[in-house]
Amino acid sequence: MWQSEFVQDQLRRLFPSCDVQILGMSTRGDEILDVSLAKVGGKGLFVKELEAALTDGRADIAVHSAKDVPMELPEGYCLAAIGSREDPRDAFVCSRYSSLAELPGGALIGTSSLRREAQLREQHPGLAFGALRGNLDTRLSKLDRGEYDAIVLAAAGLKRLGLESRVRALIEPEVSLPAAGQGALAIECRAHRTALVDMLAALNDPETQACVRAERAVSRALGGSCQLPLGAFALLERADGDGVIWLRGLVAAPDGSRIVRAEARGSMRAPEAVGRQLAQTLLAQGADSILASLQ
Repeated sequence: MWQSEFVQDQLRRLFPSCDVQILGMSTRGDEILDVSLAKVGGKGLFVKELEAALTDGRADIAVHSAKDVPMELPEGYCLAAIGSREDPRDAFVCSRYSSLAELPGGALIGTSSLRREAQLREQHPGLAFGALRGNLDTRLSKLDRGEYDAIVLAAAGLKRLGLESRVRALIEPEVSLPAAGQGALAIECRAHRTALVDMLAALNDPETQACVRAERAVSRALGGSCQLPLGAFALLERADGDGVIWLRGLVAAPDGSRIVRAEARGSMRAPEAVGRQLAQTLLAQGADSILASLQ
């Protein structure tokens, strides 16, 4: 809802004569909280109902966390805009300890992400992990009740909701590489509505869009889903007319026993090509065997 209200405010500011209303909806991803996303359909559970509202005309646009948008959109849909990125890092949230390194052996970490779990298992093999679902208030309440010793969340969500004070430490990409699109908002609409697509271009951040397109291309090329612990994170090294994308990626075994990492650089004018290049490098370095083991 915060994301929708944020986009609503932007549209009202840019187009004062436009009447912008919010159609509040609950998705299957919001409702199924006792099973991991990897077991019940993946990230698309946060998107399908919203796309149905676009199809039947109840809504004109849908606002998503970019990391929740499946890599393949249904035919006739498009991401008309990618907004400027909030902090893309993961956040360590804990009441008693100030960092992952301070946690005692056997401490229980709550996370909903196989990507986070695999990377943290590799670096902190003495820790235990438990599934954590629900909205931010629910997750923080479970931590405060002592169900977990610490939890790991996206920093962007905490900051947007004014909960930055709960962050004990930010986890750098070198420790936990973010998910494709993490920290960015994506605005989806029907592709044939060209006037609307043109209007939404005013909300697009070209640099963030190029980075997110490169990240999504990695995941798309590898068949990325919630079942695959995959990270992809791009930065723009040079932001002139032909900026250079620095893209890092990884594919991991869910238990963190093996992680393949690689990086690529290329023009922001061809972000998907940079993503495909990185995906091929990951496969050549052994990601193919990890993918095969997950089938």
